[in-house]
Amino acid sequence: MTNKIRTLDQIPVTQLKGVGVQLANKLAKLGIQTIQDVLFHLPLRYMDRTRITPIGSVQPNTEVVIEGEIRGCDLVFGRRRSLMCRLQDNTGIITLRFFHFSNAQRQNLKTGSHIRCYGEVKRGSSGLEIYHPEYQFIDQQHPQPLQQNLTAVYPATEGISHQRLRTIAGQALGLMKQQQLTELLPEQLNQSSLTEAIEFIHEPPKTAPVDQLANGDHPAQQRLAFEELLAHHLSLLQLRQNIQQQGAPALQSDFDKKLRTAFLSSLAFKLTDAQQRVSDEIKADLEKPIPMLRLVQGDVGSGKTVVAALAALQAVAAGKQAAIMAPTEILAEQHRNSFQKWLEPLGIQLAWLTGKVKGKARERQLNIIKEGTAQIVVGTHALFQEEVEFNDLALTIIDEQHRFGVHQRLALKEKGKDSNQVPHQLIMTATPIPRTLAMSAYADLDCSIIDELPPGRSPVNTVVIANQRRQEIVERIRAACGNGRQAYWVCTLIEESDVLEAQAAEATTDELHLLLPELEIGLIHGRLKPGEKAATMSAFKNGEIQLLVATTVIEVGVDVPNASLMVIENPERLGLAQLHQLRGRVGRGQEESHCVLLYSTPLSQQSTERLSIMRQTTDGFKIAEMDLKLRGPGEVLGTRQTGDMELRIANLQRDAHLLPTIKTAAETILSEYPLQAAAIIRRWLGGSERYGQV
Repeated sequence: MTNKIRTLDQIPVTQLKGVGVQLANKLAKLGIQTIQDVLFHLPLRYMDRTRITPIGSVQPNTEVVIEGEIRGCDLVFGRRRSLMCRLQDNTGIITLRFFHFSNAQRQNLKTGSHIRCYGEVKRGSSGLEIYHPEYQFIDQQHPQPLQQNLTAVYPATEGISHQRLRTIAGQALGLMKQQQLTELLPEQLNQSSLTEAIEFIHEPPKTAPVDQLANGDHPAQQRLAFEELLAHHLSLLQLRQNIQQQGAPALQSDFDKKLRTAFLSSLAFKLTDAQQRVSDEIKADLEKPIPMLRLVQGDVGSGKTVVAALAALQAVAAGKQAAIMAPTEILAEQHRNSFQKWLEPLGIQLAWLTGKVKGKARERQLNIIKEGTAQIVVGTHALFQEEVEFNDLALTIIDEQHRFGVHQRLALKEKGKDSNQVPHQLIMTATPIPRTLAMSAYADLDCSIIDELPPGRSPVNTVVIANQRRQEIVERIRAACGNGRQAYWVCTLIEESDVLEAQAAEATTDELHLLLPELEIGLIHGRLKPGEKAATMSAFKNGEIQLLVATTVIEVGVDVPNASLMVIENPERLGLAQLHQLRGRVGRGQEESHCVLLYSTPLSQQSTERLSIMRQTTDGFKIAEMDLKLRGPGEVLGTRQTGDMELRIANLQRDAHLLPTIKTAAETILSEYPLQAAAIIRRWLGGSERYGQV
């Protein structure tokens, strides 16, 4: 009986020479357990060790290979003890400096020895220096040949040197020559050879185009980027498939039409065409017995809350419950107020649950949720705590989804799990997501866009002013409030600290009290008790407070049409999306509105660019695209992707051109080659399939 030949993903890394249990445990921290894992542990960058640079020609801030004779080594005692060796060839002399060294190392680096070393040249106290170079002793009669390939630098972990990783990768490449990697992509995709791409990326020849490799657009890198993005896309589609196989309640009822008509006729405004279109898409989804998974994007003030209320009504009309989850108390409170005003006159009861609702009040809310007396439940992440039991949850609405991890979203879904059914999911964001990110990071969701603002919204005029002109801005506030308008003054801090933010906001409030004694000034920040926040917001809404000093807690969910002026202090500390959100708090009424970006000098080039973009456009989608260019996908996506989209070789921005093909390929592979789909996901994402199994 012949032994079955094992593929590279089945051969453990311990089969490699020198890899025992201890090293295997360290490699496992890097996600390396098989030979295939070694091959897909890809280099971060490359070093060129294929040529020797004369010492006289080396330049600061470059990485070089040099050879020479040690002319002396001394212990030097400064702020830190160091070993300094002078290395000379026939063109010049340079210092090698070691801060960490052993006695044996010190004795070996003796005068007269010849060494070849590699490192980055820096300017130091003794002229040009290389700190902690990699080095080897050389025999001048029989020097070792130089490397013929560029040298890979791998992501490392404690206890494994880069050299050890190179040796392990070299052995794995040797095994790959005997037994090629399994090609998992269907032939019709016309992709180049995976084995050749892997070989090139681990050991590029010295003639390889270094600039192309540094930019990540070499064909070998693009071949792997394609497969990596495909793996992420497949994982999301599989997540969607798993959820939708469980089924959901079909929310159809004759009562729905009556309730919808009563609701719409009670509103003081008419839905825009975009709101109507998106609402129809949601309605059609909810009527099906498969879980809706829909993302609704709408720029600041486009009217997503009404669309959410219509979706919730559909659940209520079918005798079920709907839950609305928001990331902050202020936003949750805003939703509660809107829903109470619209829905309680229709005989619909709301429950309210946040971390701050305690004792008897909490018990009462938990009871009406469990009994089903409350048809709509509004709250923060407290909604998915273990003690919360729903009577018959059919729809979850998550607002500002980028503030939640996807696991939290899935935890709320579990609350409505009943035999083979799960709730429908509606996810909303006022932070527009660039198209490239939406295609890759949200492939598990259908996407609707409310791309129209309600009539009567006045565009916000944005100005960028240096802090030296602060007094002018104070006078503008005095004039605006004197004319019956209201204003915001937003304080920002670099440190993410509630305490420091609160202190900064309090200091600004004190200063403005002195400068504007005739105005009623309110203060709101994250450390206030919910009751205090609610009272201040209510007073501001009612016009009792003319100027509201706030931290970025007012970023979402605050709607005061009479507020027509906003000052954002130190706007250079915030991302574009956050600035756009804050600016969206004004321009909600008929009056012309203004946003003043009051920056501190000097500004970096990137900050200057950001503020210039804010001045040029109020289009959230344009701003999102610019944000992506300036900050990259990790920053723009926020919490949802943390730990879930750590790409090894692909780059969402650079490789956006691959996404349309990937989208089509993923759908084909999942339907026609499901086993290959699972293997592609396993190869790139290991055991942690995207967001876990659902």
